[in-house]
Amino acid sequence: MAHDSTREGASVTIRPASTVGGVVRIPGDKSISHRYAMLAAIAEGVSRFHNFSAARDCASTLNCVAKLGSAWKQLDDGAIEVQGVGPRLRPPSEPLDCGNSGSTMRMLSGLLAAQSDAFTLVGDASLSRRPMERIRKPLAQMGAHLELTEGHAPITIQGAPLTAIDYTTPIPSAQVKTALLFAGLQASGTTTIRESVRTRDHGELALRAFGATLERTLDSVSIAGGQALRAIEAAIPGDISSAAFFLCAAALFPGSNLIFDALGLNPTRATLLDVLTALGAHIGVLNLEDKHGELVGVVQVNAPPQGLTGTTISGALSAQLIDELPVLAAIGPWTQNGIRIRDAKELRVKESDRIALIAANLRAMGADVEEFDDGLDIPGGQTLHGAEIDSGGDHRIAMAFSVAALRATGDTLIRGAESAAISFPEFFDLLDRIAER
Repeated sequence: MAHDSTREGASVTIRPASTVGGVVRIPGDKSISHRYAMLAAIAEGVSRFHNFSAARDCASTLNCVAKLGSAWKQLDDGAIEVQGVGPRLRPPSEPLDCGNSGSTMRMLSGLLAAQSDAFTLVGDASLSRRPMERIRKPLAQMGAHLELTEGHAPITIQGAPLTAIDYTTPIPSAQVKTALLFAGLQASGTTTIRESVRTRDHGELALRAFGATLERTLDSVSIAGGQALRAIEAAIPGDISSAAFFLCAAALFPGSNLIFDALGLNPTRATLLDVLTALGAHIGVLNLEDKHGELVGVVQVNAPPQGLTGTTISGALSAQLIDELPVLAAIGPWTQNGIRIRDAKELRVKESDRIALIAANLRAMGADVEEFDDGLDIPGGQTLHGAEIDSGGDHRIAMAFSVAALRATGDTLIRGAESAAISFPEFFDLLDRIAER
């Protein structure tokens, strides 16, 4: 099929669309893929995963577990098999390269802290700027030996016997929670993690899928050390954070009709559907199923004829929507009453300063926008034109502004578009397929 987005090296030109429609199947959930690969490595037996994420970040996790002695291969049907070597991993002969993946680095640190060998974790320039003290501190309280480089990667870990702790996370983070659960699985005693805002629970559900027992309360999760894991076979649901771009594209065009097959609808991740519904989008969920504790369903999205209203995203909602905020901001100008984002300071220390990039790129397209330390005010009722977009090498910025470009007048050039492959290699092909011009 002819592409309506033209690609030159690291840039993609997006042409405006008249509406969006069709059926899409979103690649496997990144968060679940990371956790399944790591747990498969320390489980007994061979695990098999269908629809494992093709994201570069998840490839980083697979390559790290391979260096730890857990061989993996891709089967003819596209499934991934991981050979468990649990519970003891093999010391690698070289540093473990986590690429751009904070998930790999933070969660693997928890997995390795209780192993008896020495490990070094490295990452690319972007990952090497991201904060790692948030995992070092609680793991050190358990008795782990982690050395950071001025609060960042490279990380050196000297494995040690761990003791359970009762820990309250100062910043809600699913990666930190999962790292501590992975460490707690191998510690003596029962580790409890408490959080003021409930973060995504893929770590807990994955541990249960592999046979571990956990205790949950409203604001805490506990795991007893010394439990053995067993291999599983699982189909990984479509990634709702990746679907977010297409959900927002469908909400942007009156008359749109987009259907998502086998989409992950975990309640700790599906907040975006609530926000889009509040904005006026029509969302239907069909065929809801439970797969290894994860909810999966078919989702249909239509935009309201009169367009979206407006909303404020703040407090706990900002933490739950942290990955989806860039695309919500990108469609904000076309809402009637605008989108206001607060309590999202965490966006400043992602793969880029996302608040600054969102503001700069919206202005490049002719939008009024006000930037705050912890968020943005994006007035509604605006008309945007095509422009040159600087993604800052950040996959979510590149994809968010590709969605905005569909509704702009004139073509939009996305610089650094290759960064989309970090989380969603198939993104531009799918965008072409749903855009009706």
